[in-house]
Amino acid sequence: MHTMRDLLRDPAWRMEDLGRPIPDSPHACIVCLPTWEAVRGYEEGRSDVMEVLQAGYPRFFLHPAVSELFASWERRPGRAGERVLMFPGEAACRRARRFVEARGGTVCSVEEIDGLWALVTPAASYHAARAYWRHTGEIVSSRQAEDYAANRMTGAGDTDAVRAAMAATMGVPAEDLVLFESGMAAIFTACRIVTSLRPGRRTLQVGLPYVDALKVQEHFGAGVDFVASSGAANLPGAIEALRAGRYAGVFCEAPGNPLLNTPDLGQLAEACRESRTPLVVDDTVCSHANVDVLPLADLVSTSLTKWVSGVGDVMAGSLKLNPGSPLCGLLRERLYREAPGGSRLYPRDAKVLVRNAAGFRGRIALANRHGEQVADWLANQPAIAELRYPKLTDRGRYDQLRAAGGGFGGVLSFTLDRPSAAPGVYDALRLSKGPSLGTEYSLACPYTLLAHYDELDWAEKHGASRNLIRLSVGLEPPETVIAALEEALRLAR
Repeated sequence: MHTMRDLLRDPAWRMEDLGRPIPDSPHACIVCLPTWEAVRGYEEGRSDVMEVLQAGYPRFFLHPAVSELFASWERRPGRAGERVLMFPGEAACRRARRFVEARGGTVCSVEEIDGLWALVTPAASYHAARAYWRHTGEIVSSRQAEDYAANRMTGAGDTDAVRAAMAATMGVPAEDLVLFESGMAAIFTACRIVTSLRPGRRTLQVGLPYVDALKVQEHFGAGVDFVASSGAANLPGAIEALRAGRYAGVFCEAPGNPLLNTPDLGQLAEACRESRTPLVVDDTVCSHANVDVLPLADLVSTSLTKWVSGVGDVMAGSLKLNPGSPLCGLLRERLYREAPGGSRLYPRDAKVLVRNAAGFRGRIALANRHGEQVADWLANQPAIAELRYPKLTDRGRYDQLRAAGGGFGGVLSFTLDRPSAAPGVYDALRLSKGPSLGTEYSLACPYTLLAHYDELDWAEKHGASRNLIRLSVGLEPPETVIAALEEALRLAR
């Protein structure tokens, strides 16, 4: 096995790239992990990788401003042996307390000062607190932490103006859009709402989703039944149970991340309406510009961090209400309890999101065009064993959901005919590399390794090879992306 010192000599990238924020912004949400071994080191928490990281996805990696915010509380007199994790609101902090105490058999405390809420835990329970932070996305942003440290925390801001601007981008009336501090916070909120309507009933997840979308259903509520795909053997039984009203809610992605599957949303919607079971659909991977799932869903979740923002310097999420849903009134009431005024975004983050979202339509149009060209090229490469892309994967079901003028998106995944070549191909790929998608710059990652490092056998069982590479195609000329892939794929021969 190569050491990190060996890999740092690789001419395909520069030594200083390891851990570099993408983009070059003090609030970057994405970290550069340019080699397969760097990804492994990141997942294992190895010092040769972790000590050089400057940024990372905020639910997984604490921004320096956020880390200093926590540390400043821990340095206070009488805090010896205690750790602190802060939250933007009291309700989230108390939820975190219940989560940590249930798992550690320990006692935590909740404190408030100047608008933020602190969960104070014994050091031994800090790992559980960080798990809550990661799974739920109810986090303090780097801008909020900066302002807190500088004594310039702002209030709610002009929430109505922000919602109006974002509603125009999202294509819905402002009253049908609720904004959250992250995409996972939106999904977690939807999960808590639907399980509160039918306490004690499990949820149903159809299709392999983004990892934490499944984790919140496992860790909160009464648990989850998982159907890996629309062709899975256990789907008919799940549909029968759904029609009988035995689930609290149904969750799926259209298309899914990272396999780009599209579920039979019509079948799910029919069964859900029959039993008045909420259907929550996430449209992040291709965006609402390409798939129109709202008429079939009760709630639609979106990570606005991805295509809608497109830069990678702000976290945000949303839930859209279907006004035609028979559950709309009930869901709207619960949603506005969770987000009074319709938004939980910190004002400085909201300002950046609105600015970035102004380029959404042009960004997604180019990503559609470039993504399709790159996918068409990859489909003809002998080194590719399997290519996953909505144009090729579940095409009939995808076309049924396509929005007027919609394309196939910029996200694709592939595996190699020679799986052992995947690390070398990834290392040689001269594109930005990090754990996200939907950015203006193309972004690659070994998705399964990043998302399921501790459960690789489980992921492979459900179709996500441990050697899978996911590529989000950005706004560079497609010839540039194809040339980078062609150069890297030479190592797969």
